[in-house]
Amino acid sequence: MIRAESLTHYYGPYPAIQDVSFDVKKGEILGFLGPNGAGKTTTMRILTGYLPPTRGKVTLDGFDVVEQSLEARRRVGYLPETVPLYTDMSVTSYLKYMGTLRGMSAAAIKSRLGDVIDVVRLGDYRKTQIGKLSKGFRQRVGIAQAILHEPQVLVLDEPTIGIDPIQVVETRKLIQELGRNQTVVLSSHILPEVSMICERVLIIHEGRIVAEDTPKNLAAGLQGVERLEVEVGGPAAEVLPALKKIKGVNDVTHTNNNGRHIYVIQAQSGQDLRDEISQAVISSGWSLRGLQLVGMSLEEIFLRLTTHEEL
Repeated sequence: MIRAESLTHYYGPYPAIQDVSFDVKKGEILGFLGPNGAGKTTTMRILTGYLPPTRGKVTLDGFDVVEQSLEARRRVGYLPETVPLYTDMSVTSYLKYMGTLRGMSAAAIKSRLGDVIDVVRLGDYRKTQIGKLSKGFRQRVGIAQAILHEPQVLVLDEPTIGIDPIQVVETRKLIQELGRNQTVVLSSHILPEVSMICERVLIIHEGRIVAEDTPKNLAAGLQGVERLEVEVGGPAAEVLPALKKIKGVNDVTHTNNNGRHIYVIQAQSGQDLRDEISQAVISSGWSLRGLQLVGMSLEEIFLRLTTHEEL
């Protein structure tokens, strides 16, 4: 559905992005993750035809966003980081106006308007002046204008920035619902957001793609060690050294969570020490209350790829 090839864009002599290439399949939710200033917004603007690349090419459903701009734009809905709202208009008036700008007929706008307002849960505010809405509800109006013309591709740049926690949860649910029928590209620097919503993650740093995969596969490729979480009923002063003595164990850390003693064990990649750990605990007369393999969190992956520090 989306193909970006060697995208490069300069602001004066400074490159915002360099040789950015990726594909997004039909019906996929792609998370575009990176720190502030990494090049996310520049890439989003190029995808939507708002900004031409200095070099490279983007196609949406086979249409070049530069050479066939109108055809490409008909297929995309865009929610920029700063939502383009006219605060003196009511919700309904604004959406009708945006539909007209997109070339929709009056009949098409009328038939679509009620459904869109229901989808974004603005039924009680359809006649409310936009300037009187909270930030979260303004964000919903922004999403409504992006989906009004039933685009095949939805591009959302930082869709939950600046809204309260309850509205963040509701917006995430809305995006997941929209992803059932549309291809979605979601830009964010908020790690939990990407891991909760997106099927695949693309990480950008200093204008370049540094990783692209599912969070699970990224963790497997980066970790280099196996990690196990063990809950043991026994004196920590004895359990900790006993676990460290097991052959193949590199390190053990201990936390006491309200009386639950949790040990995170790191072993070399490819080594499954669950049997050895079980035997060591049980033979010592302690109770084995939990044992599971654990992967890296998206936050750890992000830091590993965007800093030079060892985690």
